[in-house]
Amino acid sequence: MNTHQLILHNAYKAWCQASRLRSKRLRNKRFTYGDQWSDIVSTTTGATLSEYELYLKGGTRPQTNNLIRQMVKTIVGRYRTEFINERISANKNVAGVHRDNQLDELDSRALEEFLISGTAVQRVDTCSDLWHKKVVVNNVNINNFFINAIEDPLARDCEMVGQLHDLSLPQLIKIVARGSRSKARWIRNVYSSNCEERILDFSHAIGADAHRGMSFWRSDDASKCRAIEVWTLENREVLLCHDHSKAQVSILPANAQVKKSPSVTTRYDVVTTWHCRWFAPTGDLLAEWDSPWAHGSHPFAIKFYPLTDGEVHSFVEDIIDQQKAVNQIITLINNIMMASAKGVLVFPETALPDGFTWEDIRRVWRDCNGILPYNPNYGTNKPEQISVNNTNIGAYEMVKLQMQLLEEISGVNGALQGKSTVNGNSATLYQNETSNAVIALSDIFGTFSNFRENRDNIIATL
Repeated sequence: MNTHQLILHNAYKAWCQASRLRSKRLRNKRFTYGDQWSDIVSTTTGATLSEYELYLKGGTRPQTNNLIRQMVKTIVGRYRTEFINERISANKNVAGVHRDNQLDELDSRALEEFLISGTAVQRVDTCSDLWHKKVVVNNVNINNFFINAIEDPLARDCEMVGQLHDLSLPQLIKIVARGSRSKARWIRNVYSSNCEERILDFSHAIGADAHRGMSFWRSDDASKCRAIEVWTLENREVLLCHDHSKAQVSILPANAQVKKSPSVTTRYDVVTTWHCRWFAPTGDLLAEWDSPWAHGSHPFAIKFYPLTDGEVHSFVEDIIDQQKAVNQIITLINNIMMASAKGVLVFPETALPDGFTWEDIRRVWRDCNGILPYNPNYGTNKPEQISVNNTNIGAYEMVKLQMQLLEEISGVNGALQGKSTVNGNSATLYQNETSNAVIALSDIFGTFSNFRENRDNIIATL
């Protein structure tokens, strides 16, 4: 396995190691946006099905009361009104980048992702056209992002990071061909009709499963080309050449031949640099270059929260169990009320009308406007409805308890959500409750502000 194959293999391995993070994010996203009955459960017979299907099978339609979404919106709204307008920088260029890229909106969406998945990743890059160079900031989908296993909350132990790109062929050529017509032709040939076979061959050669890792090697959009961008932290042997007559220091390859001169001194050294490579999923190296920016690093601003032993546990993950409990209790109350309102029908066998089956009786009874025939000539016994009010069984208190637990665990209380105060409470008390709620969320706000500060430092040093 050569160097390029090893780098691409390590990138694939890093992406696979984040599969648990991506699956947790997907579940958290489902709960945040209202799909809260899709968890897979096993029945007593060993069959597996979703909780929604299980309830329907038992004759109950599950009820969803999405409290998580409201809490996420509350936190994002509080951040936009109180924290997003923090002093950015005295650097006018940074302020201009904020304005040109509408970073207030991007940061709000990044915070929403931060609450759902515990990750915030933005890409700070430069884009040149015929007239000028501009800074472009984009949110990075965590499904297309990979990084080596890190444990430092500041990501100082990052040695490899990268992104999966789905681009049209002209877009890809513009990025990696860099004005070379011959290279553009070669790239077109790489993504030719036999590309699929070459992907399978290459993945097999490096010990990866192209079928299992389909979303790493292939784009979901057949009209797009998958490209893999990998940044690695590398050590390189160099010669530091100091020309005293010109007061100039240059960095040369370690094997460079330097003309001897009394005014020129050289010294061997090892420098650390971030190096970028673009790969095709066939293993072909499309392009490579050292970090072109003054900061000398990769273009990603990264924050995982909270990063404990390399694990991420998001805000939404902490409150899913309480949300499920609320849904289950509300469904139970709804089921009890329906059963109590309808009751049970006692229907004598001798009173079954001619031409009716028990399934017909059941169908008519379910219909609120149904007419059930009864012939008194069959006997004195007649159908009778029996109903009992069983709604007062403490279920309402359980809902209230779970909602209180939801607020206590999340730190988003009623005051922070703008709910009206109880009669008699002073405005000062209400303001204190709001301030205390913000304090409970200050760690989230502070961590995300640190992420924005790191991003702005990257912008300032481009």
